Amino acid sequence: MRTFFGTIYIIIPHFFLLFFVSIGAMVLSFLAFWVVLFTGKYPRGWWDFMVNLFKWTLRINARMWNLADGYPAFGLNGTDNNTNFAMQYPEKLSQGLLIVRVLFGGLYVGIPHGLCLFFLFIAATFVNFLSFWIILFTGKLPKGLHDFQTGVLRWSLRVSAYLYFLTDTYPPFSLEEDGPTNQPLDQGLNS
Repeated sequence: MRTFFGTIYIIIPHFFLLFFVSIGAMVLSFLAFWVVLFTGKYPRGWWDFMVNLFKWTLRINARMWNLADGYPAFGLNGTDNNTNFAMQYPEKLSQGLLIVRVLFGGLYVGIPHGLCLFFLFIAATFVNFLSFWIILFTGKLPKGLHDFQTGVLRWSLRVSAYLYFLTDTYPPFSLEEDGPTNQPLDQGLNS
């Protein structure tokens, strides 16, 4: 039912609320730029707000990609046993890197990661379609397909966290949980 009617009962109500919350997130991101520029610290409450927003969108994506069952919890403080998004709060952020990100982030992050993610999302859409049929007939999703889809979500979240100034760690070009260099960022879905 989720595949056919998920847009009506999951996407519409969640994205109606997320539209307004995302406006707040854009304002916070703009303000956070200035705070980090002058202090080198992202205000903890604002950082928590952004991380919780990422968690909320992950809960929705996990359902719509058939990676988790159940209805995703609403709100920034919603919980979910099927998804996991954890980031370590940075005590200090680089002001120089912040300026480089704002001026050149589209070039050194947006183009290479955006291009890779574009093709990965096309593949993930195909995998999601295939997963629907496999789950329909077998009742479970093969681990390889699950790992690929969670890897695409993980990669996308890492890029977003970097572009929203939540971390100074450049996102790895990897579907793996810790990336090829064991980045301190652990994001993804529980199996």
